[in-house]
Amino acid sequence: MIYNQIKERLYRGLPVFSFEFFPPKTEDGVDALYETLEELVPMKPDFVSVTYGAGGSTKEKTHRIVMAIKDKFKLEVMPHLTCVGHSHDEIQQMLEEYAASGISNVLALRGDPPKGIDEWKPVEGGPAHAVDIVKMAHNAGVFSVGVAGFPEGHPEAVSFGKDIEYLAQKVRAGADFVITQLFFDNALFLDYVSKARRAGVTIPIIPGIMPVTRISQLEKFKELSGCYIPPELKKALSKCKDDRQVEEVGLAYCAAQCADLLRSGAPGIHFYTLNKSRACTTVHAALQALGYWSDDR
Repeated sequence: MIYNQIKERLYRGLPVFSFEFFPPKTEDGVDALYETLEELVPMKPDFVSVTYGAGGSTKEKTHRIVMAIKDKFKLEVMPHLTCVGHSHDEIQQMLEEYAASGISNVLALRGDPPKGIDEWKPVEGGPAHAVDIVKMAHNAGVFSVGVAGFPEGHPEAVSFGKDIEYLAQKVRAGADFVITQLFFDNALFLDYVSKARRAGVTIPIIPGIMPVTRISQLEKFKELSGCYIPPELKKALSKCKDDRQVEEVGLAYCAAQCADLLRSGAPGIHFYTLNKSRACTTVHAALQALGYWSDDR
């Protein structure tokens, strides 16, 4: 049986594995991304997602890459949709275009404001929150709708409890699954899932994981999201003498983190790839050896 919608894949009882990519700024970058996809196709991901630039800055490129993934690489694809810079009519048009192209999945997000603008403001008459796009996509009747989750709380949330309440609102509006922001401490994810369940969120919550390959990369994400770095990971990385050792430690930690999440009942893993394949193929090999990622899924 072919499962085109992500929500269908999540209820097969098997782990779901997926990758996230971003639209490169240059044509050389696009070519490099397609090379990465060629390397990852044999791993048979359940789906891949494509991000959307702040302020809609990558709208056309996102659409082009989404269609290439679907038509050239024959992978199930999930484009991101954000409120930033768009009216309701523009969002509706994008949903109709994707539906006409045979796209069955979207990730509904509020989105970040354009670079240099600190305060989030919707365009006049446009969607103000992710829940608005969730309702539009759900009402279209052809999409499996994903939303974002924040195991450490959204940076702008009044409180962790309010953030959970907002997640529940997105579910009531029609969300089918959650993909979380990256994290490095599984206890935070498990606590988040527990609190979400108590708030009535029953849909699958997929952990978002980023393999660490550079110290600078880790520092950047900590600065952007404020993510907690466990002491054991800090200690291991501090002993590394060069980038090669950092990558070895980071990938070993990632593989162990993923295996622990799957043992703990996570419905799958969503990898933030940064448009690279090596980290994902290494972690894939480890999970395959442990029996979590089989070719006959």
